[in-house]
Amino acid sequence: MNFSFSNNAKPLFSYKPYWAKRFGTAPFLPMSRDEMNILGWDSCDIILITGDAYVDHPSFAMAILGRLLEEQGFRVGIISQPDWKNTDDFMKLGKPNLYFGISAGNMDSMVNHYTSDRKIRHNDAYTPGDVPGKRPDRALLVYSQRAKEAYKDVPIIVGGIEASLRRIAHYDYWSEKIRRSALLDSRADMLLFGNGERSLVEISHRLAKGEKISNMLDIRGSALNLPHQRNHFGLTELDSTTLDEVGKIEPLINPYTNQVIGSENEHTPNFPTDQNFNAALDAPTLTQVGTDLTDKDRNQKREEKQQARRTNYIRLPSFDQVKNDRIYYAHTSRLLHLETNPYNARPLVQQHGDRDIWINPPPLPLETKEMDGVYDLPYSRAPHPAYKGAKIAAWEMIKFSVNIMRGCFGGCSFCSITEHEGRIIQNRSQDSILREIEEIRDRTEGFTGIISDLGGPTANMYRLACKDPNIEHNCRRFSCVSPDICKNLNTNHKPLIELYRQARNVKGVKKILIASGLRYDLAIRDEEYVKELVTHHVGGYLKIAPEHTEEGPLSKMMKPSITNYDKFKVLFEKFSKEAGKKQYLIPYFIAAHPGTSDEDMMNLALWLKRNGFRADQVQAFIPTPMSLAGAMYHSEKNPLKPVKTDSEVVLTPKGLKHRRLHKAFLRYHDPENWPLLREALKQMGRADLIGNSKNHLIPLYQPKGTGLAGGEGKRLGKKHHKQSFTTKGVYTRPKSASTSTFGSHSSSKPQRLAKQKP
Repeated sequence: MNFSFSNNAKPLFSYKPYWAKRFGTAPFLPMSRDEMNILGWDSCDIILITGDAYVDHPSFAMAILGRLLEEQGFRVGIISQPDWKNTDDFMKLGKPNLYFGISAGNMDSMVNHYTSDRKIRHNDAYTPGDVPGKRPDRALLVYSQRAKEAYKDVPIIVGGIEASLRRIAHYDYWSEKIRRSALLDSRADMLLFGNGERSLVEISHRLAKGEKISNMLDIRGSALNLPHQRNHFGLTELDSTTLDEVGKIEPLINPYTNQVIGSENEHTPNFPTDQNFNAALDAPTLTQVGTDLTDKDRNQKREEKQQARRTNYIRLPSFDQVKNDRIYYAHTSRLLHLETNPYNARPLVQQHGDRDIWINPPPLPLETKEMDGVYDLPYSRAPHPAYKGAKIAAWEMIKFSVNIMRGCFGGCSFCSITEHEGRIIQNRSQDSILREIEEIRDRTEGFTGIISDLGGPTANMYRLACKDPNIEHNCRRFSCVSPDICKNLNTNHKPLIELYRQARNVKGVKKILIASGLRYDLAIRDEEYVKELVTHHVGGYLKIAPEHTEEGPLSKMMKPSITNYDKFKVLFEKFSKEAGKKQYLIPYFIAAHPGTSDEDMMNLALWLKRNGFRADQVQAFIPTPMSLAGAMYHSEKNPLKPVKTDSEVVLTPKGLKHRRLHKAFLRYHDPENWPLLREALKQMGRADLIGNSKNHLIPLYQPKGTGLAGGEGKRLGKKHHKQSFTTKGVYTRPKSASTSTFGSHSSSKPQRLAKQKP
C-alpha cells in the first residue's frame, strides 16, 4: 500500500451524493423510530451516539457531523445520552447500515464529572435541566462497548475530544495510572482524532461502496489497531529515542536538530548569518555549518528532507515503557507534539502487548470554502423538540454567538485545543459569518439584538497565519507565539477589524460583544485593533488570561510575560477613556500548574492585591491526557525541551493540601483561607505579610466561625461533607465545567475576577 499522504485533500463537498439523498433534509436528525417513519426511512445508514443533549447547532460537534453526512446523502440518526446500563437505548433506532460513530460529547467526560480536586461536580451544562448522571465516566469506552454488544458486526468509529486526547498510552489523573490507548479499551474498529469532517466523509463513502473498514489504513487523523511487527507496510521504522535521545544530558543541545553538541567527537556549529536563513525551516546540521547555502540549495535540501520523511514512521516507546518509566513518558509526549503539523507529520506507532497502535498524520485543515459549507448547512439552531423546552446551559451560553474560526497556534501547554483542532487557523469567510448573524436575528428565539461573541478558541486569530505557506508546511515549532512571536507570523488584524465593522452594520444588530479569550500579546502588535475592540465590543468587562505573573510557571505554560499584559492594559485604559467608557479587564489565573512554587503563588497574590483584584472562584490545573503540562505533572520533566535522565526537574504541586494552598493564594481575601495562608507564610519565612494594615496580605485576626474547612470554606457546601470519588462506569453526580460570568464591580471596592472553573 502507498503510504505517501498527499497534502492536497479532496474537496469536502465534491463527493457524489449517496443514493439516500433523495429523502431530503430532516427538520432534526431523528432520535426515535417515529421520527424515522415520518421521514420515510426504514433504517439509518449511520448512527451517531453522544454524551451530550442533541442541539442542532454548529457549536455542537454531533450536529455538524450529522448535518454534513446528511448533505453527503446519508441517513443519519442520533442517540443522545443513552442509558448505558443495558443495550436497549443503543438498539432503539435499529441496526445502522454502515457504522456507529461514538463520542463522549463536547467535553471530556472525566473533566465534565470531576473538579481539579477530583470532587464530583453537581450539574452538567450539556444535559437538559442541568441534570447530573446522564453519562458514565469514560463515556467513550462505555458507549462503544454497549454498541458492540448490541450489534457485534457493525463497525464502530470513536472520535471527539475524549478520543483525541487518548489515542496513545496516556496518564489518567483521576486514577493516577497510565492507561492504554482508548482504541484498545473501547474495542472500536477505528479512532479518529482532530477535526473529523474530512476523515468521516471519506470513510462513509468508502464503506458505502463496500470497502471493509479493516482495509482503510490510509485515513488521515485515524488510529488503527494492528498486529505488532517491525517495518509496517515496507516503510522504514525510526526509533524515537534516536531522534530525541533519552540519556545523559550533554553540555549543549542544538535546539533545531536536537543533536548533542560539545561532546568529544563533535563541535559547536556556527549558525548561518545570511538574511534568508529561517530557523523554522533551515535547522543547521553539523555537516552544513559554516557554509553559505543559496536559496536553490536550501529549497532542494528541504524537498529531500520531505521525501525522506514520507518513507518512514516513528516508533514511540511502548505502553510498558511509558507505564514504568516517567522519562519515557515525557519523551513520548514531546515526540507526539513534534509530529502534529499535518503537512510534515510522520505516522507514529506504539506497541501495546502483541498489538501496535498506528497513528496516521493529522487531517488537513479545511479551506475557507469548506468551512463556509459546513457552517451554512441547514441547522435548526435549537435543541431537539424531545426536550420540551428544558434549559440546556451550554446552548443558552452560545445561542447568540458565532464561531468564526478553528484552531489555535498559541500552544499553551495545559490546553487541549492544539491536540484536537491543530495549530493552523481555519477561517470562515466574512459573508458566511454575516449570514449566520442574520440567521440568529431571524430564527433564534429571544434574540434582542446583541451578538454575545464573534470568536472561537481565541478572539483574535482570525486570518492570522504564516507569511509563507512553504514555511508553514515545514515548521515543527510547538507554538507560533512562544517563547516569542515568530517573525514568520502575520499579525495583521485588519480582516478582523473589517469583520467587526460589517457585523455591526447588520440590520437588527445593536451590539457585538467579544467573549472569547483574547491573545493580548498579539493584540498589542496592532493598536488599531485594540482601539476597535475597546471602543465598540466590550460590554464593561473584557476577560483575558495571563494565567500567572511569574516567569517560572509562565515558561512552562508557554504563555507570554506579564509585561505584555501591562502593555495591553495601558492601551485598554487609553482607548476606554477616549471612548468615554468605564471598562475593566478581568484577568484569569491558574493555580498549581507544573513549574509553580509556593513563592510564585505568593507573588501572584501580592500582585492581585496590589491591583485590587478579588477572585470569586479559582481555576486549578487539571493534567488532561496528552497535554504537555499533563506530561510535566506526571513525569516532573520538561517535554518542551529534549528529555534526558538528568535534565530539568519541573517542580509540580501535588497532593490535596499543596494544591489547596495554591488556590488559597488566589483567594487571599477569603477568611476561610487565612489559617492555611498564615501557616504557609510562616514556613516560607514571610510572616511579615501577616498583619492588619493595607500593606499586609492577610490579617492577624480571624472572624468567628471561619477558617474551619482547611481552606475550602463554602466551596465544599454548607455541611462541608467529604464527597466520594468514583471512576467506574456507574451512576455519578457530576458537575459540568462552569461557564464564565462576571462578578460585580464598583469604584469603591476591589474588582472581582470572573468566576473560573473550579
